[in-house]
Amino acid sequence: MLKQLLNLRSKGNAEMSFLDHVEELRWHIVRGLLSIVVVGLVLFLNKSFLFDTLILGPKNPNFITYRAMCWAANRFHLGGDLCVTEIKFKLINMDISAPFMIHLQTSFTVALVAVFPYLLWELWRFVEPALYENERRNIGGVVAMSSVLFYVGAAFGYYLVTPFSVNFLGTYQISPEIENTVDISSYVDSVTGLVLACGLTFEFPLLVYFLSRLGILTPKVMREYRKYAVVVILFLAAIITPSPDMFSQTIVALPLYFLYEASVMVSARVSKRKKLRQEAEERLEG
Repeated sequence: MLKQLLNLRSKGNAEMSFLDHVEELRWHIVRGLLSIVVVGLVLFLNKSFLFDTLILGPKNPNFITYRAMCWAANRFHLGGDLCVTEIKFKLINMDISAPFMIHLQTSFTVALVAVFPYLLWELWRFVEPALYENERRNIGGVVAMSSVLFYVGAAFGYYLVTPFSVNFLGTYQISPEIENTVDISSYVDSVTGLVLACGLTFEFPLLVYFLSRLGILTPKVMREYRKYAVVVILFLAAIITPSPDMFSQTIVALPLYFLYEASVMVSARVSKRKKLRQEAEERLEG
């Protein structure tokens, strides 16, 4: 794809120069940034929704995740450890300019998550003229799947990883004499960082797809390293979850394990297609 772009393939009936490509890329970037600015301003003007509902949601004991955990604990007799009735830490601000800057930063960070599919679409529109017809169909599917994976990962981060992390880290005490008071910037960075990190983590099957197409990764290698992947997943789940019970660790570990297995299937499918293509080429040459 990059080679095709550098060879300056024609767009329509006109040959595009290098500067034409740069100019077109600039406008794609401008439109992408403009979408972030517009959505960010809308969020900035809805401060109560942005912070009281969205950002501070995982700190509220009535958050949907905590209520679901408590229901499951009562329904399946798992004990009271899963019921979060109070999150004992206070949020404070120690910088006079921090509230405004945090408000601004958070608005555009959440806007970035919201417009992620549009940014991918702008990228696809830029590379589209340099692609053949079959490549255009494939890239369109990749953009759609990438958007879905990102949103699933962001939801996983917001509704599972973030509440568990906030509840565990925010209430963890090294001594009863020390009261936890958390700076608001630290809390906001943790929430937005976890959501973005999980969204990008769920792009793993897409990364596997491209690495498999390049021949760098094979399903055989991924299957051989499955046991190590399981250990890493369980370790992450144990760190994230607020209690040592198997239920809370399982509901975090299972999606991550399914993500790995989905990546193995993606790699296997790509390898199969490459093998069939090579066999067809050999038959034609023969």
